Amino acid sequence: MADEIASVVDTRGRILDAAERLFAQHGLEATSMRMLSAAAGCNLASTNYHFGGKEGLIREVFRRRLTWLNRERLRVLDEMEAAATGRPLKPHLILEAFFGVALRMAADSEGGGATFMRLLGRTYAEPSQFIRNFLAEEYAAVLERFKRALFRALPAVPEAEIVWRLHFMLGAMSYAIAGTDALKLIAHCELDEANPAAALAPRLMSFLLGGLRAPLPAGCTAQRAKPDAKVRRSRRAA
Repeated sequence: MADEIASVVDTRGRILDAAERLFAQHGLEATSMRMLSAAAGCNLASTNYHFGGKEGLIREVFRRRLTWLNRERLRVLDEMEAAATGRPLKPHLILEAFFGVALRMAADSEGGGATFMRLLGRTYAEPSQFIRNFLAEEYAAVLERFKRALFRALPAVPEAEIVWRLHFMLGAMSYAIAGTDALKLIAHCELDEANPAAALAPRLMSFLLGGLRAPLPAGCTAQRAKPDAKVRRSRRAA
């Protein structure tokens, strides 16, 4: 019985690893179930048995990594907020909790994190309605937490503007982690391939923070900072 369970786990793992790799390389639509089965060393019936078809397999490929990624983001944010003892976090700390965790995952070439983050970046650029809905569900809770943290950190910036900037930052990260081919074309030179993730992370984080702190666009007025609950209570008492 134990051997049978181990065999099932091994087969599922091989299929998920192969799917992750092929989806990142060819895209979700261009990768067929037959390609996946051949790469995983199993038959097509086995792949369908374990995941119930391609959509079920796609969900599991993303859920396997996103569950850890989003839990880790929230864990880091929780620790930062606990250390702040009620004060709003600095914007750079919030970005570190959200984007820094993802970039560390993207640097994991041995554990599969790098492949998954390339897949995630590619998927953001060419999402189907199915995957768009799925990712919206997976990200709903974590994005709400981080939006609230940014609203508190930047009380003079309209909340709608913060949402726009978060949208732009997600796009920039997705494009950056999808690969360096475009950068090679722009630079007309070979980049340091020894540790591309190490070169990417500090540059991208600096870029994202600059975008978050950029002046408001014309016609977008700053909103007055709202006092927090403690300040309001002290004012009423006075």
